[in-house]
Amino acid sequence: MPFRFVGFICALFVAGPGHAADGPAAERFRNTVQPLLNDYCFTCHGDGAKKGNVALDGFKTDGELVGNRTLWLACLKNLRAGIMPPPGKPRPTADELATIEKWIISDSFGHDPKNPDPGRVTLRRLNRVEYRNTILDLMGVDFKTDDEFPADDTGYGFDTIGDVLTVSPLLLEKYFQASKTITTAAVPAVPRVPREAEIAVGEFRDDTGKRIPGKFSIYQAGEYTRPFDVDTAGEYRLHVDLTVRGAFDFDPGRCAVTVLVDGKDICKQEFGWENNKTHKIEIVVTVAAGTHRLAVKFVPLVPVEKKKQPLDLSLTAVRLQGPTDPKHWVRAKNAARFFPKDEAPTDPAARLVYAKDVLSAFVNKAYRRPADDATVNKLVAIAESVFSQRDRTFEDGIQQAMVAVLASPRFLFRVESELPTGPGERYPLLDEYALASRLSYFLWSTMPDEELLGLAGKNELRKNLPAQVRRMTADSRADALVKNFVGQWLQSRDVEGVVVTPRSLFDRATLRQLRLDSDQEVRDIRRAMKLETENSFEYVLREDRSVRELIDTDYAFLNERLAEHYGIPGVKGPEMRKVALPKDSPRGGILTQGTMLMVTSNPTRTSPVKRGLFVLENVLGSPPPPPPEDVPELEETIKAAKGKELTLREALALHRSKPLCSSCHSRMDPLGLALENFNALGMWRDKEVGQPIATSGTLISGETFKDVRELKRVIATGRRLDFYRCLTEKLMTYALGRGLDYYDVATVDGIVARTDQADGKFSALLLGVIDSPAFQRRRTLSPTPPDANR
Repeated sequence: MPFRFVGFICALFVAGPGHAADGPAAERFRNTVQPLLNDYCFTCHGDGAKKGNVALDGFKTDGELVGNRTLWLACLKNLRAGIMPPPGKPRPTADELATIEKWIISDSFGHDPKNPDPGRVTLRRLNRVEYRNTILDLMGVDFKTDDEFPADDTGYGFDTIGDVLTVSPLLLEKYFQASKTITTAAVPAVPRVPREAEIAVGEFRDDTGKRIPGKFSIYQAGEYTRPFDVDTAGEYRLHVDLTVRGAFDFDPGRCAVTVLVDGKDICKQEFGWENNKTHKIEIVVTVAAGTHRLAVKFVPLVPVEKKKQPLDLSLTAVRLQGPTDPKHWVRAKNAARFFPKDEAPTDPAARLVYAKDVLSAFVNKAYRRPADDATVNKLVAIAESVFSQRDRTFEDGIQQAMVAVLASPRFLFRVESELPTGPGERYPLLDEYALASRLSYFLWSTMPDEELLGLAGKNELRKNLPAQVRRMTADSRADALVKNFVGQWLQSRDVEGVVVTPRSLFDRATLRQLRLDSDQEVRDIRRAMKLETENSFEYVLREDRSVRELIDTDYAFLNERLAEHYGIPGVKGPEMRKVALPKDSPRGGILTQGTMLMVTSNPTRTSPVKRGLFVLENVLGSPPPPPPEDVPELEETIKAAKGKELTLREALALHRSKPLCSSCHSRMDPLGLALENFNALGMWRDKEVGQPIATSGTLISGETFKDVRELKRVIATGRRLDFYRCLTEKLMTYALGRGLDYYDVATVDGIVARTDQADGKFSALLLGVIDSPAFQRRRTLSPTPPDANR
């Protein structure tokens, strides 16, 4: 069962008794836990009561009850969240609750502090983001995985989960094709090439000094020139790219284009009607060292009176290659990335040795650990089979071997190895290369860099982890953690595409006044909202602030347009920056950011249910169970009001009055209604259907609040441990690539305690995850967890 918050015990209980027999754990249960259950739980789940089909005194043996980890995980979560016992019933004291928690973790879950279970991690492939980043770092090619690969599946809210990162035959084919495309683009086929320089198109000007336009009519005459410098006399190749853009229908226009160097015609071609075609012109020209003038002249050949459709020309690129004499050639672009020498040896034996050196260095990076000699020798054989052919280069052979590397499971999958277990150890540590990969893909979504691999090779990474984590979080590559983790945890990835229609919220005059009548304006606001959420998390991460600032703070990250949208004065300019909020502002923290408010709204109105569910799932870590079948929609409740226009609070109160709906909505609705001052676009409002909006409420655990300001303070103080626990679980799920389970409870508790002791500092939480047994160790052959009744 995944380690997520489970709703009421009665709602999610699944009969799954363990196989434990009566023993010490059962005896401790009878002596310490059962009396507390008699006092607080048997009213609903004992003495003949069987709510949710659960009777705690209905098991055949104590061992059968003790071994039912599904039941006790639900019990633990509900007790901690204050959901059980239900409101109005006597609740355990703090000491009594600690007694129950200790027994559940130690006896039912079988937690061994000396050998904590690290859990099972499925061998997982690189997802699209990780593949793209890894290829960019390894090959220097920005491969557009979103265009070339199918979307990754998600599990537990993230696309890093090994169990869902499957490989289909189609994806395998795409990986192989991608490996050929990438190596062709990255690895030069020859060691040396003529020098090449771009001649900026934007610097061409006419005789009045006016820049050449981006596009101009084929019926328009003009001549544009610019200087260019040559440092070595000789023969050069001049490449000129021209694009013709026409309408679908034919147009008779034609134009003569002449290229001139120092006033001398060196090329003349005619162009006519075509639709978006680029012509590449290559001209050989001999010039002396010094400054020269390049000109492009356009002469229409058809009178403008015959024009039927738009027909334009664009000068899109100009490049100068040379001198063409090989003695002036330079190393090919990207060659130094793969080849340490300017040219490969000509001697066959020396060439094989060099091939092994080149491929060893490459495969060690690609596989994120040293490759064995057998693997390297096979790759050398592939390379030799190509470069030994007539008219094939050494680089051709290396390129073909690299295709095999990029298509290999050892590149596509994050293969891990472990160290031998020490005395008394049940679960082995990951070796340091596997630790380097876990660390880099967690924080950077890409392969380990040379420093990480170097420390791993010297077995010094583990003892330098705090320093490396500080280095890595300060690096720009940690932007990947911000975008990918936050984008999925807080759904900021979705804000630019979520369907919310401003026209359903305001009339045309108000839309114009609010500058929401333009699609571009709305896109700009959505983009700024996404950056607001990312920048807030990044600030807490990089400045090592308390994670409570994600919930309640006196600042926000805004630009002028977003500040105007929120009604916050004094912010000028398009750049996002940290802004001190006005005193007593309701803003500040993720709950009042546009991302959360929009992704939890319906297209035409807010949704307190969705917003309350969001807070329960992503902030408090206590999502309710799925709704029962045949639950009526809220709109049906509104229709049943017989013509009376209801506020959402009134509609939800009617909906919640039905027994089938009450248990879940009593938890979600107060949270969602506290946010009702924010409309579906995240803008502040005071009234709904002409009535003042009431935002006060009571949490299921008993805390009261009058508005969103007080709700944020309640969560950031009294329920801070719930937030620490939720954020820890989310980070661990993202980092480990699996859902959490009962054997992770003690690990999470330890990280939460560490974070609380450090006053919520992000570094304490992050290092807690990285130092944890779940991150540092692994199961080998899925050993059976210790007996709950040991």
